[in-house]
This record gives sequence, structure tokens and C-alpha cells, in this order.
Amino acid sequence: MTLAEFILMLPFGLLLGAMAVTPIFAPRWWLRHYAKVALGLGAFTAGCYLFILHDPHSLGEAAHEYISFIALVGSLFVVSGGIHIGVQGESTPLKNVIFLLIGALLANLLGTTGAAMLLIRPWIRMNKYRLTAHHIVFFIFIVANVGGCLTPIGDPPLFLGFLQGIPFWWVAKNCWPMWLMGVGLLLAGFYFVDRKNFLRAPRAIREKETAQESWRIEGLPNLFFLAVILGAVFIEKPIFLREGLMFAAAIGSYFTTKKSVHAANAFNFHPIQEVAILFAGLFITITPVMAMLAAGLHGPFAPVLGLLTNAAGQPIPLAYFWATGLLSAFLDNAPTYLVAFELAGADPHALTGPLSSTLRAISAGAVFFGALTYIGNAPNLMVQSIAAHRGIRMPGFFGYIALASCALLPGFLLLSVIFFR
Repeated sequence: MTLAEFILMLPFGLLLGAMAVTPIFAPRWWLRHYAKVALGLGAFTAGCYLFILHDPHSLGEAAHEYISFIALVGSLFVVSGGIHIGVQGESTPLKNVIFLLIGALLANLLGTTGAAMLLIRPWIRMNKYRLTAHHIVFFIFIVANVGGCLTPIGDPPLFLGFLQGIPFWWVAKNCWPMWLMGVGLLLAGFYFVDRKNFLRAPRAIREKETAQESWRIEGLPNLFFLAVILGAVFIEKPIFLREGLMFAAAIGSYFTTKKSVHAANAFNFHPIQEVAILFAGLFITITPVMAMLAAGLHGPFAPVLGLLTNAAGQPIPLAYFWATGLLSAFLDNAPTYLVAFELAGADPHALTGPLSSTLRAISAGAVFFGALTYIGNAPNLMVQSIAAHRGIRMPGFFGYIALASCALLPGFLLLSVIFFR
């Protein structure tokens, strides 16, 4: 790696480090200055591309991807904030498991972001008298990530695969065993942890809180705006029409939703504001990193990428699963999927035929490993932010990675042995 390449990668590393360390050791300072840090490092990278590399095209692509990202995430956040799912009483471990399973299925219809934003608030209310970080963390694992592995709508990497020519139902037909095992293992782990938490609560409180439960939904007109957003996902041309429809749906939802519904959801713009600013910095600073990865065997990451093929030059599914996954955990999983797709040949006919095990590995790696860090997938940080604003003590950046590694990696190893060896 040359000095110039190292300098270009440095802002991304500094931003990741700041997001990981500063909230732990200087939380108040970070709260006041995170926007300056994220946008300042992004501005440095943008300056390098404009005035040194003279490459405004790459910067423009990053800006376009960011606008598409924030349009989808932001519009889903606003529209879901106008739908209030009311619960009375609290939930038992078994009912929690059923709720998470429904969330995992719903993620394939609304996307992980849509399902997470719709269900996180009722999830918090259901468990309010015994809410701990494990409720939020497992929600991120299941609803915001692993659950969305069955359709291109479920997670952005799979949608990119659909745009590259992968048939719509190919993922469901080929990845359902991995989905079933991944979600099943997480639900079993959650039930074990949640039952211990449930039994620690005094019996009188448990009986009182779970005696009656009734569900109600307010803000149903927002389902129309939700349908507009999901329909807009499939629009490619003209440029920015898709994003325009999403922003219009968000604006329409916000101004037509009753104030009582927003109040019941404790709705405010702080979570999406934080995500928008931090990901603006990430999308810009990640640009040179993704370019170096896309250079493949001719770039600075050639020694690592060379491990993805065997002596005959054929892709190794196990290597693709872990490489795509680990990169997705710390980089944006959508462009990471595209890089892996290109490295594997970028031929949809071959990848859905003789190389189908490689495409399964890329798809599962991009979706599953997104749960490993707060920045692995868009809804992770939003769920964390909503929980933190509700006063829930959430693990920090490294604490979350440690907890997620303990909960997820054994299952990923088992998936490797069964499906990719």
C-alpha cells in the first residue's frame, strides 16, 4: 500500500475510531461535535478527490448513493413513526419470540429498515417493565438484519443483486435453509436469555403486567405512504424520481399524521438526524476504500482477495462468506456485495447455475454479518439511537461488537460447516 492510498483511507479509519471510542470516554463532547467530526473528515476526502485526484465522478457516485440511502431510510423512519401499534400489558418470553419471528418475516416485505422502524417502538413498550439491552440487541440481530435474507426487498445488497440480473425469487429458493437456521438459532438464544430475565421479575408484577393484552393500530393511512416507498424502490429512471417519491411520501405522512400518534410514539427527528450526519461522513470517506477493493488483484488488497479462489481459479464459497461478511460489518454491505459479485465473475447465469454456492455465500455473508456492528446495516444505528433516546443503556461500539461476536459467530461457524465447506 502506498502512502497516498494510506492517506486516503485514514479519514475512514479515524471516523470509525471516533464513533467507537469517543461516545465511551467523552460522550458529551461527542454529542456536541459528532457532526463536525463526520462532516470534517468527509470534507477532507472530498477535497482530495476534487483538487488532487481530479475525480469528481467518484464523488458524485458516492453522493448519489447517499441520497438514495437517506431517502429510503429517512422516509421509512418518518412513515413508520406515524403508525402506532398499541399494546396493553407486557409480553412473556414465548410471545416475544413470536413477535421477533413475525418481524423476521415482515423484514422481507418491508425491508429490514421498514420492519425495524415499524416494530421497535411497540417492542420497547411490550417489555417496558423489564427492558434490558438484550431486547434491543436481539431485535437488531433478527429484525434489522438476518430476517431480511429471503427477498431482494429484504436488504439492500440483495436488491442490488436483483438489479444485476439475479431472479427475484432466487434468494428465497436458495437461501431459506440458511435463513431458517440463522433465525432459529437466534430465537432460541433469545428465549434462553429472556426467560432468565423474565423469571427474575417478581411474580406479582409478572401476573399483573401480563394479565391483559390488547393490540390496536393507529395511523393506518400511512400504509399508503409505505406502499409508495416500497413501490418506488423498483424505479430506476429517470434519475432521482425514486428518491423524490420517497421524500414526498415522508412529507405527506408527516403532515397528515395526527399529533396524538406522533406523541404516542414519542416521535422526533433526533435518531434520523444522527444517522444522516454520520453516514454522510461514512459514505464519502469509504469511497477510496471501496475503490481499492474494486481494483481486485491489481489493488492494495490483492494479497487478501487472492484467498478467495483456489489453485484452479475457482471461487471458494467459504472464503466469500467470511470475506463478504466481515467487510460488510465495517463497510456498507451494499457496495461490499457488489465488489464480491464482481470478483466472483459478475455473470448472473453462472452465479445462479454452477457457481450458485458462491452467490449464496455472498448473499448470506452480506446480510447476516450486517448485525455484527452498529454500522453494518442502516437500521442498526437507528434502532440504537431510538433506544438510547428512550433511556435504555445500550452497549458502546466495541461492547456491541463483543456481544454480537459471542452471539453470532458460533452460529456463523455452524452455517459455514453445513453449507459452505
